[in-house]
Amino acid sequence: MAVPSWLERLRAAGKTALVQDGKRKIHYLFEDGKEMAEEYDIKTGQLISRKWREKNTLGGTGKWQVEVGEPTSPFLGALESELITESSSNPVFMRKDTLSSFQWRIRNLPYPKEVYSVSVEEEQRCCVIRTTNKNHCTSECCRIQHGQQNCGHPDRLPCINTSYSHNVSDMIWR
Repeated sequence: MAVPSWLERLRAAGKTALVQDGKRKIHYLFEDGKEMAEEYDIKTGQLISRKWREKNTLGGTGKWQVEVGEPTSPFLGALESELITESSSNPVFMRKDTLSSFQWRIRNLPYPKEVYSVSVEEEQRCCVIRTTNKNHCTSECCRIQHGQQNCGHPDRLPCINTSYSHNVSDMIWR
């Protein structure tokens, strides 16, 4: 039996939709037990966020993993019993998809623009951001590949355009 394509899995999933706070919210429940939640802006139709969740080993619901959009703050919503949290000044990586491009944004970058370089690693099929002081942070390789495979461009490496202002770097793949 062949592995179903992304579109076939999406069509076979159970779907629930509602409109709230100017957003169209769609919840998908896949046959393998995974869940996906998407939010779209009503006026523009753009994807605001996409999150995934799957059951843990004991069968309970796991935490949401943000694929597209801003990561949720641990200070919002229900308080969890986390004693240690990351600093709010750490770099924050987020992805945004539009009809014409994939976009990645990294906020809270501590160095000036001249320190950073962006490259595409062909062997690993991911984008890498390096600094001249030899520190480096890699962007989410698996999520970049996941997005390319879903849109039908698995073999095409991204051509990246970058911009940098106010400690925020934007990378755009068209």
